[in-house]
Amino acid sequence: MKRLIASTLAGAMVFAGGAAWAQDAVTLQLKWVTQAQFAGYYVAKDKGFYEEENLEVTIKPGGPDIAPEQVIAGGGADVITTWMAAGLAARERGVPLVNIAQPFKTGGLQLTCLKETGVETPEDFAGRTLGVWFFGNEYPFYAWMAKLGLETDGADDNGVTVLKQAFNVDPLLQGQADCISTMTYNEYGQVLDAGYTADDLVNFNYLEQGIGMLEDGLYVLEDSLEDPAFADKMVRFVRASMKGWKYAAENPEEAAQIVVDNDTTGAQTLAHQTYMMSEVAKLTAGSNGALDPADYEQTVATLLSAVSEENPAITTEPEGAWTHMISDQALQ
Repeated sequence: MKRLIASTLAGAMVFAGGAAWAQDAVTLQLKWVTQAQFAGYYVAKDKGFYEEENLEVTIKPGGPDIAPEQVIAGGGADVITTWMAAGLAARERGVPLVNIAQPFKTGGLQLTCLKETGVETPEDFAGRTLGVWFFGNEYPFYAWMAKLGLETDGADDNGVTVLKQAFNVDPLLQGQADCISTMTYNEYGQVLDAGYTADDLVNFNYLEQGIGMLEDGLYVLEDSLEDPAFADKMVRFVRASMKGWKYAAENPEEAAQIVVDNDTTGAQTLAHQTYMMSEVAKLTAGSNGALDPADYEQTVATLLSAVSEENPAITTEPEGAWTHMISDQALQ
């Protein structure tokens, strides 16, 4: 497939060099709602980076009832942001997603516990209730529990109770769970905003626990890359998006304001988005947009180390799930 993409992409470049580009439409489906997690894309649009690449980009916010993998499969988007575990799971189930760029170098997923519960290390999880996000976000959790040798069918001496956590921190604040899922750039800040201090909390970062899984990457359908015009659009889209991410990291307060201005719900506050942008910048640091194959292999190895009925992300080694053909052209 890589040879095919290279050939078609080269053809598109030759064509583009001989004629002025018309503004091409691109629809991006986000994994979640409008927030600084996606600041690079909103900044690229607001600062005119997409327009400079002759792109008209529509950014579609996500939400609890929106699965980006289903949206792109149904033709509702050209490109999506999602976590690699979810992308690989969708690919194994017949949605041939391909990672074309990886703006997030590291991940922000963690398990946050109240120190007063007595949880100090992962060895203290047995007998506890742990809050877990689903809809494709549960794969890292089940891989971790498998690595620890903990069952997930109920709290006992060798198991935990899994609480299906909504996308808020209420289970921790209301005492329904000993630990909950948080992102460093969002829910963790919400716990702090609720009045707890960092000294009141114990955090277990998945990466630090050896459960390395790539988070927000850019994915397209494999067949679409065979179209030279589409591949050319993605080159320009990735180039402008990474310019947006660089600008956002260097100008976090302005980026946060741009995010707030694009939030049509009015739910986001400048203070929280500024906090989020500062934390997200830590995750994008070190990435120029190209996927590091070592990070991909770590994600796959982690998923395959814990295959079970509860954790059916992937069951076999994926093939053709990423390419550098777009990022090589975009970032040269």
